[in-house]
Amino acid sequence: MAPANRRSASSSVIAAIHHPLRRRLIDLLGVDGPATASQLAGRTGELVGNISHHLKVLAAAEVIEEAPELAKNRRERWWRSAHQSYSWSVADAEGEPAGELIATVAEERNVTHHADKVRAWFDLRHEYDQEWSRAAFASDSWLRLTPERLAELGDRIGDLIQEYYENPSTEPSATPVYVFAHGVPARP
Repeated sequence: MAPANRRSASSSVIAAIHHPLRRRLIDLLGVDGPATASQLAGRTGELVGNISHHLKVLAAAEVIEEAPELAKNRRERWWRSAHQSYSWSVADAEGEPAGELIATVAEERNVTHHADKVRAWFDLRHEYDQEWSRAAFASDSWLRLTPERLAELGDRIGDLIQEYYENPSTEPSATPVYVFAHGVPARP
């Protein structure tokens, strides 16, 4: 069973998500919560007009949505994430060359995005208390599974992450933590 708030992604959604600035906007809205284009421009160092353009692309793909209840007037537009996560497979686009290409490029960008988050931690961990260094983890294992059991493992990991998403730590020491996992057939 897919976790709540996970959306299967079409090639148009995948293309919208995997632009570097749009990916950063999605991350900011997901971690920091709703924001205006001006606030996002301040956080990214980009021009408000550029941010507005990318927000419109994300809204058209239904990746983000307006949060009109936060606006102080009719001119102010607030945005929030529409979904916690997305899932897709290159196999979903089989027989559609453009869709296969988009999904393949997105997979590559995802791996780079994941690795960049870990590399950033390596560069900045000296700024954190030692307990954060002790708590951070990496794990890898060789398993022998069928496709069905690999899908089950992915679902169970997704359910566990969803549990932590729905019950976040509220202590003052809580900070955003990036978690990802890959399970793929491979050879040593």
